[in-house]
Amino acid sequence: MSAAHPPSPPPGTGADEDRRALRTRLLAQRAAVPDRAGAEARIAASLLPLLERLAIRCLGFYWPIQQEFDARAVVTRWLAADAGRHAALPAVSRPGVPLDFHLWTPQTPMTSGHYGIPVPDGTDAAQPDALLIPCVGFSPDKFRLGYGGGFYDRTLAAMPTPPVAIGIGFEACRIALQAREHDLPMDWIVSEAGVF
Repeated sequence: MSAAHPPSPPPGTGADEDRRALRTRLLAQRAAVPDRAGAEARIAASLLPLLERLAIRCLGFYWPIQQEFDARAVVTRWLAADAGRHAALPAVSRPGVPLDFHLWTPQTPMTSGHYGIPVPDGTDAAQPDALLIPCVGFSPDKFRLGYGGGFYDRTLAAMPTPPVAIGIGFEACRIALQAREHDLPMDWIVSEAGVF
C-alpha cells in the first residue's frame, strides 16, 4: 500500500511549538496509539516490500525504545530471504559524533550501550547502505523530529556514500515541521498508512 498523497497534519501543530514541548507531546501521542498491534502490523506489511524493492545489502536499523516500531521481526525476515544480506545496529561511541554500526543477527549477543540501549557485543563494524530511522514526529515533506541529540543527522552527513534514509513513524505523530538548517529529509517514510 502506498500513500501517494499523505494526509495533511492537523493545523497549528509543530511549527510554532518549542521543540522540547513538541517532543514531549508527540512521545505521549506515540505511547497512546490506538490498536498498536494493528498499526505495527501495517508498518511491517509496507516496510518489507520496500526493503526488497530497494536492493539493500546492509541495513542499519535501531533497537526499539520508548514505544518505537519494533523492526526486529521485519529485519529477521529480510535477512532470512538472502544469505548475502547483513543488518547492523548503531552504537554511540560518545555524544556529538556520528553513530557507529555493528553487525547484528537474531543470535548476536547484546550488551548495554550508552543510554542503556542494547548494542551488539563484539561484532564487526559495518557500513549500511540504508538506514531505518525512528521518528518522534515527521512531516509531509519527509523531515523527522528525533530525540534532539542530532545523532542521525550527523551520521547521514558524515557517511561517504549517503545511505537510503527510511523514517519509521506513526500517523499520530505526523506534524507540520519547520526544518532547521542541519535537518536532512528522509528518502522514504513508512507509517501505518503506507509508504511515501
